[in-house]
Amino acid sequence: MLNQADKARISAAITEVESLTSGEIFCVLAKDVSRYREVPLMWAAVAAFVVPPLLVMAGLHRLALASIFTSWTDDSARAMEGLILRALSTFELIQAGIFLIVALIVALPKVRRVMTPGFLKSYRVRQSARRHFVAVGARLSHAEPHILIYASLSDRRVELVAHDNIHKAVGEGPWNNSVAAVVEGMKAGKPADGFVKAIGICGTALAQHFPPDGAPKNRLPNTLLET
Repeated sequence: MLNQADKARISAAITEVESLTSGEIFCVLAKDVSRYREVPLMWAAVAAFVVPPLLVMAGLHRLALASIFTSWTDDSARAMEGLILRALSTFELIQAGIFLIVALIVALPKVRRVMTPGFLKSYRVRQSARRHFVAVGARLSHAEPHILIYASLSDRRVELVAHDNIHKAVGEGPWNNSVAAVVEGMKAGKPADGFVKAIGICGTALAQHFPPDGAPKNRLPNTLLET
């Protein structure tokens, strides 16, 4: 996803800012966080439930006119029963057909990506970022401040997860600016530029509230992790 020159720039940016603080910064760039396999089924179910009733409503006036001018003899009653059964069978076949067609279309990767609701993308990226943060934090003591900058390229979503001590000391401002920088870089097709800018913003905040307490420990790798 990134070339070696971009990775080297990100690594150099992390190394530089960590020399000015006791905190650690870790970056992850994921191609995607989920296949969203439930999305085709969701849209297929919605279409199967919504479209057939709309079709029935569109043709309802013809059925109403036919009922007004029908003489209700035994033969016509039996005919009407057969008509109702055929109508119900047709309705079910239409539902099944719509479900299958919509599921197959939305299952196409590009279509599925577009049709995936934004809230679901945000949720999956947030969950993935938190899992990475917990895994990374297992290497550190609770007192060691650290930040994860996590981006999903396909989802166009960015999450910044910071240690509790950092949140209490810094607030939300720098983190929002860092996320915006990565998002801007991704939209411009230059994710490395976004990461470098975000690392600088985070580094400034860390240096202000968590100055160096000796030689950099470098407990976390300074290289960007691609998944």
